[in-house]
Amino acid sequence: MSNAREKILQTTSELMEKQGYHGTGLNEIIQKSGAPKGSLYYYFPEGKEQLASEAILRAGQIVSERFRDKTADEPDPAKAIHDFLYMIAKRMEETKFYTGSTMTMIAMETVTESKRINEACQEGYAMLIGAFKDKLLSGGMEDSKASNMAEMIIAAVEGGIILSRTYHDANHLRRIADHIFQMLKANKT
Repeated sequence: MSNAREKILQTTSELMEKQGYHGTGLNEIIQKSGAPKGSLYYYFPEGKEQLASEAILRAGQIVSERFRDKTADEPDPAKAIHDFLYMIAKRMEETKFYTGSTMTMIAMETVTESKRINEACQEGYAMLIGAFKDKLLSGGMEDSKASNMAEMIIAAVEGGIILSRTYHDANHLRRIADHIFQMLKANKT
């Protein structure tokens, strides 16, 4: 992937995570990325909808890989998930609550407006659910239970991110992490 293309996608993700789909314009993406205007249309000829869709997929892939990398050395899924969520909470505080989830911001605004973006959100969330499911499976949880639990965890985390950003208090996400930890310990298999 070219550096200009990657920089445009990264900038799009950052801006849309901070200010949403509708609050982010193509001119702002061009300006902040430092990419020539022609390169935006060269790499993303279908415009903002294509750009947002690819940014969502990129975010899903990055967060899934980050989760897998950061939790690989922890054999206990409950502790691994807990610690990862605390890391997200800390990052939110460090960025003054501008970060949290690119997918959340875009999905909340656009999934009823754009089939393409909705499908990208579904795929991005499937990546996250898959990463969490794999971690639960590695701890011995049964397959269908791990699927359901991973989906519930992602839903709870997304809610925790929204509350943390709304109240500018990452303890909302930390409390959810603590509850998930307790729940997983109580449901060991």
